[in-house]
Amino acid sequence: MGVVLAGGAGSRVGGADKGLLPLNGRPLVEHVVARLRPQCDRLLIVANRGLDDYADHAPAVHDETEGHAGPLAGLVAAFGFLACNRQALPRWLLTVPVDCPDPPRDLALRLHAALAADATACCAFARRTGKPQPLFAMYRVDDDPVEWRASARDALHEHGSAWRWHAALEAIGVGFDAPGDAFHNLNTPSDVDEYERAHAAS
Repeated sequence: MGVVLAGGAGSRVGGADKGLLPLNGRPLVEHVVARLRPQCDRLLIVANRGLDDYADHAPAVHDETEGHAGPLAGLVAAFGFLACNRQALPRWLLTVPVDCPDPPRDLALRLHAALAADATACCAFARRTGKPQPLFAMYRVDDDPVEWRASARDALHEHGSAWRWHAALEAIGVGFDAPGDAFHNLNTPSDVDEYERAHAAS
């Protein structure tokens, strides 16, 4: 199952909902969903506003915290959703942020391979040029989303850092030799303009 984390405050785009900003004529979230759909049997979007708009692209749920508490709040909501919908519980949960339109096409395949090769590992995340990309991650859900939700919630309240949470989980880092924009976040209007110019020229 793929989860798009779309709960950011959009502070660098004037408070706008980044996932719904137009990118080459389509909402940013549509680009992310199109890249994930071939990799995942199901998709879920976690957001804290605009749920009706997000639901046009995939099932959408509200995160469980007030304000904009960051990506860990989205993970708490995703695991909470699974805990309440056990009839079709996935074994794996893949996450990506909504402001990265071009995640690697083999993201799920390679993170899954790392977890399949180490039965003791519960989480794998992407690395590029040695730098961790903790929001591009896969979790071994198995049969216990309640425990996962509690773990993510504790990390959210203690420090709010996905990277520190992964360190505590002893997560596996998986190196990606992906194109330069595969993990590039579009944080500002100028980032969006630059992306559109680059892809119009390619």
